[in-house]
Amino acid sequence: MSRFTMNVFVFLFAHSLLLAMAIAGSKLAQAAVQSNDDHAATGRDAGREEIMNTDKPVVLFVGASGSVGRLAVAEAVRRGYTARALVRDPDQAELFPAGVQVVVGDLTRAETLHEAVAGVTGIVFTHGISGNNRRGAEQVNYGAVRNVLSVLEAPARIALMTTVGVTKPTVGHDWKRRGERLVRASGLPYTIVRPGWFDYNDDDQHRLVMRQGDTHWASSPADGVVARAQIAEVLVASLTSPAASRKTFELVAERGAAQTDLEPLFAALPADPADGFDAIDDRDNLPLAEEPAAVVGELDSIRARFDD
Repeated sequence: MSRFTMNVFVFLFAHSLLLAMAIAGSKLAQAAVQSNDDHAATGRDAGREEIMNTDKPVVLFVGASGSVGRLAVAEAVRRGYTARALVRDPDQAELFPAGVQVVVGDLTRAETLHEAVAGVTGIVFTHGISGNNRRGAEQVNYGAVRNVLSVLEAPARIALMTTVGVTKPTVGHDWKRRGERLVRASGLPYTIVRPGWFDYNDDDQHRLVMRQGDTHWASSPADGVVARAQIAEVLVASLTSPAASRKTFELVAERGAAQTDLEPLFAALPADPADGFDAIDDRDNLPLAEEPAAVVGELDSIRARFDD
């Protein structure tokens, strides 16, 4: 056999071997990507399972100056993340630990939010107003989510706080629920937390429970209670938890000590329907067919923003 023939033989053999290894590796990778309901995740659903990039974590806090927001910022700092607080007044910088990036913007005006979202790997929403002022609820409870997502230039992990009883029809609840729908429609990996009444806990009431279906509509602490610090911890922890991805739950505390590991709680929850707008087991009492045309249009628009 000539040297030329031998070289050709070696080249073809090596090429075939590399091709076989690539095909095998591709099949293994595809088999390894599974959604939380044990169905193979492909395309957009696979993206929903991603967690926040922890190489250079930059987390934006919307509602940072609020009672839960400040605790969430502090929790992110404790974990070593770069925390970025969105505020309307630069004097609010004194509310946060040293090293927190303070960015001035108006969550009701998308054009003021570009600096806030630049380079973020995670976003925690703790904003919101109470009551049933329609204009305020639309601008804040819903508008903040819409505006932030509309200027986001690259995928980021989302943690959104709404409220227990959010599916009970009221003006304020309905706009919070529409904000939830935007997050689910976006295709971004997310966790939606619906906390009980803040800091109504007894001294021995810190064992976290994550419920689904939003069946408690008393509009009082009878719906469940939870400490603000625990809400903040769960929101920030969800950013790096694969088990928390694409999950919506009510967060309450019952009698007992707080858990040191949240992963079993996240893992025990089924995920939201892959192609739905609402959380798993939610009542079908806000029909899309009866929603304002602008809301439907914004849902359609956000569905395409982060598709490959």
